[in-house]
Amino acid sequence: MPSTTDGWSRSLDGSHHVFTAHEFEIPDNDDRQYRLIRLPNQLEALLIHDANTDKASAALDVHVGNLSDPDHLEGLAHFCEHLLFMGTSKYPKENDYFQYCSEHTGHSNAYTDSEHTNFYFEVGADYLQGALDRFAQFFISPLFSESCTERELKAVDSEHKKNLQTDGWRLHELEKSLTNPNHPYSKFGTGNLHTLKYNPEKLGVNIRDELLRFHDTYYSSNIMKLCVLGKESLDELAEWVLDKFQHVPNKNIQPPIFEGHPLTEKELMKQVYVMPVKDYRCLDLTFPFPYQQPYFRIQPGHYLSHLIGHEGAGSILCYLKQKGWANYLSSGPVEGGINFDFFKVSIDLTEDGLAHYEDVVATVFQYIHMLKRTGVQENIFREVQSLARLSFKFRENFSPSQYTSLLVEQMHQNYPREWVISASSLIREYDAGLIQDHLAWLDENAFRLTLTTRNPPKGIELTKREQWYETEYEEMPMQQSIIDAIRMVSPIEELHYPGINEFIPTIFETNRRQIDTKQKKPELIKDTPTIRLWHKKDDTFWVPRTNMWILLRNPSADVSPANSVKTKLYTELLVDSLNVYSYDAEVAGLLYYVDEHSGGILLDIGGYNQKLPLLLRKVLMQMRNFTVEPSRFKLIKEQLIRSYKNFALEPPYQLALFYLSHITHERLWTAEEKLLELESITSQDIQDYYPTLLSDLFIEVLVHGNAFANEAIGMTDMIESILKPRALSPSQLSQPRTLNLPEGSRYVFTSKLMDESNVNSAIEYFIQICEATDIPSRARLSLVAQIMQEPCFDQLRTKEQLGYLVFSGIRKQIANMGLRFIIQSEKDTIYLENRIEEFLDSLKTIIENLSEKEYQAQVNSLIADKLEKDKNLGQEGIRYWSEIQYGTYDFGQVDEDVVELRTISKASLLEFFNTYVHYSSPIVRKISTHIQSQKQPVNIKPKINIESLYVCLNSQGVTKYNLSDLETTVQSCESGAPTEDVLRKLLKDETKANENEIEMLISKLVSILKIDSTGSSGTLVSVTPPTGNGQINPSVATTNRDHTQLPAGNTEIDDFTLRSLKARMN
Repeated sequence: MPSTTDGWSRSLDGSHHVFTAHEFEIPDNDDRQYRLIRLPNQLEALLIHDANTDKASAALDVHVGNLSDPDHLEGLAHFCEHLLFMGTSKYPKENDYFQYCSEHTGHSNAYTDSEHTNFYFEVGADYLQGALDRFAQFFISPLFSESCTERELKAVDSEHKKNLQTDGWRLHELEKSLTNPNHPYSKFGTGNLHTLKYNPEKLGVNIRDELLRFHDTYYSSNIMKLCVLGKESLDELAEWVLDKFQHVPNKNIQPPIFEGHPLTEKELMKQVYVMPVKDYRCLDLTFPFPYQQPYFRIQPGHYLSHLIGHEGAGSILCYLKQKGWANYLSSGPVEGGINFDFFKVSIDLTEDGLAHYEDVVATVFQYIHMLKRTGVQENIFREVQSLARLSFKFRENFSPSQYTSLLVEQMHQNYPREWVISASSLIREYDAGLIQDHLAWLDENAFRLTLTTRNPPKGIELTKREQWYETEYEEMPMQQSIIDAIRMVSPIEELHYPGINEFIPTIFETNRRQIDTKQKKPELIKDTPTIRLWHKKDDTFWVPRTNMWILLRNPSADVSPANSVKTKLYTELLVDSLNVYSYDAEVAGLLYYVDEHSGGILLDIGGYNQKLPLLLRKVLMQMRNFTVEPSRFKLIKEQLIRSYKNFALEPPYQLALFYLSHITHERLWTAEEKLLELESITSQDIQDYYPTLLSDLFIEVLVHGNAFANEAIGMTDMIESILKPRALSPSQLSQPRTLNLPEGSRYVFTSKLMDESNVNSAIEYFIQICEATDIPSRARLSLVAQIMQEPCFDQLRTKEQLGYLVFSGIRKQIANMGLRFIIQSEKDTIYLENRIEEFLDSLKTIIENLSEKEYQAQVNSLIADKLEKDKNLGQEGIRYWSEIQYGTYDFGQVDEDVVELRTISKASLLEFFNTYVHYSSPIVRKISTHIQSQKQPVNIKPKINIESLYVCLNSQGVTKYNLSDLETTVQSCESGAPTEDVLRKLLKDETKANENEIEMLISKLVSILKIDSTGSSGTLVSVTPPTGNGQINPSVATTNRDHTQLPAGNTEIDDFTLRSLKARMN
């Protein structure tokens, strides 16, 4: 294999080049094989052979993003990403790719950012070749069909609208809009109907032509990177990649490069006041910063972030907390695009901190001054370098699609090819001068200040609105008082460098050895009246980490809203008190988490096992000997009040999920119930409460990872010796209860959104089916969920465009489980409920029409999915803990389900569906939660749909239509065009009828469809969805359904009904 000077060699058959200069830099436990090849069209591909994988994946990253959008078509790169999924010349069926992935235990997605468009998928390991062939066609011959183009415009618009009331999106877009307007960073990257439809139409621009032009310009193989992971040999993977991707056109273009920084002198030294949706207070300092990728060997931004964002003794945050001015702080480089980055310091302020925000700014700069004055500290750099090396050395696997998607973006960067896997995970060189140069960019004369708060300082009026999110703000020159505060502040003695980190591990022994028969479940090694210890020594991943889950059961912890709030306050105060101490542990890869849990308190702790007992002892001692500081209590209580109040401003779908859980769980209290109690709780109440909470306990523990049984017992002995709990009585040991719906019940809970500006509504539609321990029903439920997943998305999301967020699957509720649908949409929730039930009608037909081969393929796909191996230590541990925390201990349920699945016939599944799933069954148990937008009228009469239009046309002898023709017609109606005009265009384009005949047909159609003067239809006629060839199936009977009314038999949940349901908890 002759080599070249750049490290590449021609393959033996001469078909491509292979990188052979060096071995790849990989984590210690990574036993996969890698090969980097370059195709004749200059597409570079990283191949990964994983002999043990049960999932395969590929990702392709195009080095172009929304910075390259034309000025008059903002969002075009994102829109192009959407359209590539909608069919290709070789695979024209628009859902072919999604269907293939779904039917083979897979999924797919993509994202567009400033300079990248990243596509990825994951499928069962046996089905990589078929997925890869479909995937490659995205970049060779996408269709960009007219009907899909029109429909996906709505998907992009819906995606944008789901973010409209999210503060993170709002602030990001505002900050972009206030940068240099001549720099592409200032553009609106998501896009919506205005930028991609209405504005182009006004300019006479054809959006499909522009899509084709954009794809033809930028989708060039020489600026693409591909990564493929499979069980096949590297030679076979290379053969597949060459065969499928060598025909991607190479236009020999350069990745777009954007000169200059978006923050010029004109945009700096400005302060911006922003009105948020949720009630929070945040101070952001933003600096222009050099593009970091060229400095990956030293990573100066990492060093600065470590110090400025530190939370231990001597840090900015520690000082601000002592002053009562801040709750949280984060800092670090923020990626901008090719050739520019930012450095950002973000501080969550207290109410007093807001009043002293100028002093907070001065404190940050005082710390920066200290860093400049004292110079770069090599010992701290070496510590950061060492921790990065440890993190990479013992990095565990994550999902194949996450991995391939990450790698293809890294491949675009200017790393030596042998470092494309390690990339910026490692810090390789020390250069004090370069770090000092970067520190100079944190300049008190060149930054922007953004203050986000519902209570701007006195005299500040927010008179401006950002264009796309309508965020209220005000921008003005930096006030002289802030400049003076920065320059005049004296050195603050409390600010200093962090000390030596005692949590950095030095022992990494895992006793790795060959295991012939691996342990499939944790073992119960201690069982007393006060503690139950489960243990599993890792025999798969061999990393020097241990994870512990410790559940302190005491039913009084959440027996009432008041106790639930007290438990929450206690855990929040505990974490707050430990922050200065525990931050070093976090930096060293040792994390802990304490929070209220159903029926108690959960302590989750994990990381490098050598120092885990040290942190565990400190946390337990603090739990037992905790003293509430009134000043910290006041701040934590205020945070919690805001958190409960802000809950009503969560996305509608999140509220729909919560309220269904609230109704069906015994002790899941609402934010409103908690707020009523929180106002009157004092610091003394918490001081008196927590000792009683910890006095009587049953402790459930799982120790999992690099710890032997004696070590696990030693740590649980520590727990008992420190907490000294008394045993609970048997009656107190019962698990939290969940609602068992009565047979034949159909309940609806409705709530209005508090946020008047949110245009979206949401629904969760839940069909309760069986006990979680009912193996035959559980297996059939999972099979129905598997079969329906892709058709549901295709029908409700892709074709009907109900909303960007459409999901179907299984909901497990401790003791029982069932099927659920989740939709967030601009449409009314009653309409959504009807559409879900119409889909259930079609699902029955889909199952009936499955051939035996198709049915068995679905069964095999589900079995493969259930048998999928855990990817890392944490994933395996969480699987075990989910069985332990709710007392099910069914560690073998996967094997039980697989055995049952192999016995299920299609007839048996249909019987199950008709009896327990379909709404027409007399024993079906259904509950739905409707979260309604205040902007959405309750009963909007829907316009005609595809199915009703087909039936009506067919009844008049007009039959020469494909689905796409009808879709275009319906979409035009939904866009506001007069229905009669749209029908007239359809008939003129597709029939040979004269004008009189056309008008007569329109008259009949209007009458049949019951279209009123506004173009709405009072009754929708529905039929089964199209058959596989894209045609409507005319052989099925039609059914009448009024989409403006709840389906018959539903009962609205009022307070009395809710109390009655809660009484049924089992």
